[in-house]
Amino acid sequence: MNGDENLSGNLSGRPMTPNPAELAGRPVWDEAPWRSFPALTGDVDADVCVVGLGGSGLTCIGALLDRGLRVIGIDGGVVAGGAAGRNGGFLTAGAAGFYHRAVESLGQARASALYALTLREVDRINAETPEAVRGIGVLRIALTPEEDADCLAHLDALQADGFPAQRYEGPEGTGLLLPADGSFQPLLRCRLLARRVTDRGATLYESTPALDLTGTQVTTPGGKVRCGFVIVAVDGHLERVLPELAPRVRTARLQMLATAPGPPRFPRPVCARYSWEYWQQLADGRVALGGFRDLGGDREWTSDIRPTDEIQQALERFLRTHLRVQAPVTHCWAAAASWNPTRLPIMEQVRPGVWAIGSYSGSGNVMGAICGRAVAELAVTGRSEVADLLRS
Repeated sequence: MNGDENLSGNLSGRPMTPNPAELAGRPVWDEAPWRSFPALTGDVDADVCVVGLGGSGLTCIGALLDRGLRVIGIDGGVVAGGAAGRNGGFLTAGAAGFYHRAVESLGQARASALYALTLREVDRINAETPEAVRGIGVLRIALTPEEDADCLAHLDALQADGFPAQRYEGPEGTGLLLPADGSFQPLLRCRLLARRVTDRGATLYESTPALDLTGTQVTTPGGKVRCGFVIVAVDGHLERVLPELAPRVRTARLQMLATAPGPPRFPRPVCARYSWEYWQQLADGRVALGGFRDLGGDREWTSDIRPTDEIQQALERFLRTHLRVQAPVTHCWAAAASWNPTRLPIMEQVRPGVWAIGSYSGSGNVMGAICGRAVAELAVTGRSEVADLLRS
């Protein structure tokens, strides 16, 4: 799940940073050296094989190690090479969709329990990897009067159930502030987790796609992993790894861009237009902006993660006219993430001995970590209260 190199490049006509060919297709997060793990060669044995080395898979590996199991993790690309290391870097509580909508669809008791669970997970992520997290709150900003009314309904529902939220009016616009949310460097967090689980005894292999899966064996191009059971922790492309899920799971392309450093403008991450658009300014002054997936219509329901001129130009127009950021665009990239009609995660045994988690419908940064621990408990013990709460 690596990015392609021959992409749309500099759409603004302004000077780009040096070596733009190296930046095209790479997320703004991917700028530090990375000592890769090897590809699997030969046959190996473990208690569990985890397929997918993003945030959910690495958290799952950690939970399995806590239970004393021998764990091997594999990925067809690199650690966090998929959506886990290519997303917008938001840490937001709640399941997919705004809280008042969750209350309508799930009921107050279940929606409240889910929201409280994700708030605790945001705190846990901050405590686990503080060097990757900024707990500074997130703004939801309305772009129309109708959206502002929806913001007020969102605010009322949160406050009615005792969750932190407040009305906001400021330079970014009008909406609400979610003070318990924040942002993080998603690729850095995953790399930290990967090093920690290997230090604890897990064995990780990159460039090792799963060609065939059973509950006792994973076949790869270079060898086989023989194991007691398998956990597939994949979001984008989940329906390709496990075709049984194809009727329920659909992969979408999410596109982003980033700029060179500029003056401080946005102290907090912001989402707008019902979260279709989202942006944040990094500590060094660069702005990372994503969105406009709806502009592409059905064309964005795809596993192809090459950015398109149509969406990238829309992002840059928004950057220049709405955000009034004039710094040159230095990065453009995309990621694949999956959705399902319930907007609750997939967490189930899809074949004897083969468990799956994924399809977070845009909420994978927090929900994926929760699911990683829950599926480890479920697969080992057969029971998990968290899994019962999450599953549709």
